[in-house]
Amino acid sequence: MGLLAQAPSVTVNFNHLARPGTSVVIIVALTVLAVAPAALLLLTPFTQVFVTLKIVSNAIGIQDVPPSQVLAALSLFIGLALVSPVLAHVDHAALQPWLNGKMSFSHALAAAEGPFRTYMLHHTRKGDLQLFLSLAHAGGARAASAPMLAVVPAYTISSIETAMLMGFLVYVPFVVIDLIVSSVLMSTGIVMLPPTLISLPFKILLFVLVDGWALVASALLKVG
Repeated sequence: MGLLAQAPSVTVNFNHLARPGTSVVIIVALTVLAVAPAALLLLTPFTQVFVTLKIVSNAIGIQDVPPSQVLAALSLFIGLALVSPVLAHVDHAALQPWLNGKMSFSHALAAAEGPFRTYMLHHTRKGDLQLFLSLAHAGGARAASAPMLAVVPAYTISSIETAMLMGFLVYVPFVVIDLIVSSVLMSTGIVMLPPTLISLPFKILLFVLVDGWALVASALLKVG
């Protein structure tokens, strides 16, 4: 305990640097890369897009086609396309001024938080936000001044709800096809043949004929 009590503490402060050097930029870059997966999941539409595409794949009945890696990569590009204006704003208002020594690190973080906050609040349901504001004991706070600890989970929950709603709308036509095939098989007395074995080719054909993936991607880009 005595050795632990005498251990030196190290504090890193970037606020007084007039212009960050290469080593500081590298440290910040490594830190950003370390938290990038969590930021990608929570601060961008990646989760909403991936959940929607996964539900679409399950609705067709081909859970492993396309592979989850392909869906994740497609979700990444669609998510980055949706937040590209936000990223451009952050680069112009926060990153470049800090790299050029015109803004302190703390002010750059505050400037970078603003565009993400505005984007997330625009796509967050009021009920979800109020739920997490009450959990953070900030129930009386306005949306514009809500802490990020409440905004981020509220945005994530709203994204999942939107994705599930879109998935439901896509799921309905495929359920209708399954019901029609099941009724036909029952009426003809073919009860030993699994209905999904017959309906799967028709569902794939329907999805291809209506250019389903393009329609889903277009809907995601409009919603986001």
